[in-house]
This record gives sequence, C-alpha cells and structure tokens, in this order.
Amino acid sequence: MYDDAVAGPLDRVTAPPYDVISDARRRGYLAASPFSVVHLDLAEGNDDPEAPDSRYARAAHLLEDWEERGALRRSGSASFYAYEMAFALQGRPHTIRGLFAALELEPWGELVIPHERTMPGPVGDRLRLLRATRTHLSAVYGTVAGPCRPLADLLDTVAASRAPFEALDEQGVRHRMWPVPGDAEVGAWLAAAPLLVADGHHRYTTALAYRDEQNALNGPGPWDRVLALVVDAASEHLPVLPFHRVQIAGHPPAIGDRVSRLDDVLAALSDDDVTIGSARREGAEVVYRVASLDGAPPAVRALHETVLEGTAPEGSLRFVPDAGAADAAVVDEGALAAWFLPATTPERIRAVVERGDRLPQKSTYFWPKPRTGMVMMPVDA
Repeated sequence: MYDDAVAGPLDRVTAPPYDVISDARRRGYLAASPFSVVHLDLAEGNDDPEAPDSRYARAAHLLEDWEERGALRRSGSASFYAYEMAFALQGRPHTIRGLFAALELEPWGELVIPHERTMPGPVGDRLRLLRATRTHLSAVYGTVAGPCRPLADLLDTVAASRAPFEALDEQGVRHRMWPVPGDAEVGAWLAAAPLLVADGHHRYTTALAYRDEQNALNGPGPWDRVLALVVDAASEHLPVLPFHRVQIAGHPPAIGDRVSRLDDVLAALSDDDVTIGSARREGAEVVYRVASLDGAPPAVRALHETVLEGTAPEGSLRFVPDAGAADAAVVDEGALAAWFLPATTPERIRAVVERGDRLPQKSTYFWPKPRTGMVMMPVDA
C-alpha cells in the first residue's frame, strides 16, 4: 500500500479501475503524480512484452523502485482490510462497505460466478502485466447473497473509528480503509458463500491463467489467490448503472418512437419495462428514439438479442458509462448510433446467472468502484 508521507495524498495516487479510464483521463492521472497507480496499471511504453522498453517492463521497474524508495510498503500484519465508499445518490447519502481479502482462486462456476463474457484481448494484456509485476494492482469486486450478520457487525464497528487510509475521488465518493487483524473466523463467514463477480471478470480470468502457469512451474503458492473486495448484497445497497453502447460500424436500425432530445430518452429508460433509447444518424440529422423491447430484464440482454445481433458486427461497439459522452460520440464524432440503457439490480443479474446464462460484455457498471491503489497484493514467491 502507499505511504502518503512519501507518495503524497491518496487522492492523487489512486485511480478508478483501468478499464473505465479514457485516454484523456489517463493523461491527467499520469500528470497528477509520479507515483500515480496509473503509471503501473496503464504504463507507457511498447506493447511488445519482449521489448526492453515495453510498458509491462516499465511497470515492473516502477513498482520495484517505488518500494525501494518507500512510496509503497508491505503490510506485515493485516490479513483483511475493511473498506467503505460513501457517496450521494439522487441527493441522498449512501455507503457501501466490504472487505478486502485474498480470495482462493476457483474455476468459474460453483463458488465464483461470472455474469459477463470476457474477451481474449484484455485478458492477454492483463496477463502480461501480471507476469511482469507479480502483483494484483486492483481488486476483483464481488458480492455474496447474504445476509452475513457477523460481517456487517464487524464493518459497523471498524467504520466507527478513524480511517488511517482515505481518499476523495473525482465523483465525490469518499473511500476509507482500515486494516483488520488476521482472524480465521472472518474467512469462515464467507468461505462457503458463492461470490458473484460484479466487476473484474477479466482480472479474475487473468488470475486463473497466471495461477495455472505458476502451478505448472512452481507448484502451489501465493498465486493461488486473488485480491478481492467482498460485499454482502443483502446488507448493502449496490447501484448497478449501465454501460451505454456506441456503435461505430454495421447497420443500426431505427426502432421506437421519436423524441426531441437526449433528456427525453433518459427519462423514458426502464429496466422494468425493458425500455431502451437511441441516438442515430439519419442523413445529416441525429434522431433520438425510445423503444420497448420484447424480453425480460435486464434490458441490456434484450437489446443485444433483438437489436444488435446481426446489425453490430464484432468490434463495432464501444462501452461508455456516461450517457452524455455516448451522445457526443454520435453528435460530434461521427459514430453511427448510441444505445442507451437503464440501470438494473444485483437481483436481476443473479437471476440470469442462476438460469445458467451470461450477459454480454460490459453489461453492468457497479458504482461506485473500489479505488485502484488503496491496497495491492504481491504474488511473488
């Protein structure tokens, strides 16, 4: 973890997960501090892992250098870290609390449950970075169905004290973290609870691949675990916001009724009624529409099955959590269409999984997200 006496305030050196950082925001994080975790997670350099100036080699060198300089230090005592995210939602204060832990890696399925598909490109990139740094830089974010009363009581007790680690992010979310001394009971509370991965499918898949490589070479070791933030979904209110789709190729169809502007689209979105919206280029004009789709929620699944299947070829979609940015991609940047989706719920995601199905890539945007860099987990021997 960071030592703020050397690295500076956690506000400046931590960041969101790598896969939600735009190029512009990446440049901002890199400029904000020489110790920004983005220098590791999205390092600059050659993409060829065999090149001496590769970004993976650069990340590994920086990690080692920061530890030697004292900007990063290893904890010799805590086994768990209690974590809290405090934020305003629709004008009302909310908190989400969970526990950072070293999660024993299991094959996808019974105890670790995915809800989204993964893509080989991001997994390959993350695997090259993990091989170089031998460190889980950011956590997999997962939920258990709960309720787990002992966990809730522990988090309430810990959160009543002053947090030794604290950061305020760009969206006004306050992140606080407390070390929790090792206690076998804590692990026992959660050991048999299936974990639904909310965020970090590619990170978990990467960790599995790295474990298999290391087991073949060296047998069991610290690579058999992955850094995870575990949240009890029954005790915590988890907003599940959408990733909107920007379509840059293919043939986006005109579906639904015309409305005047983006605000009208956003007001009409509904996961209950499977109502989605679109902004689509029709000649020189951008036309906004609202449509109710056949199928059951979550709406993202109905959108892919009834609209995008066959009209959006592989690689033609970009995923944007900000509706305004998705709209601007059509209005200002020439994208063919943007598809706007409503928020959903953890219960609906879990229902899809329990039916044996998965959602499309980037279907959910659990918000807020744990801050990358608050805690890291080395997996070297």
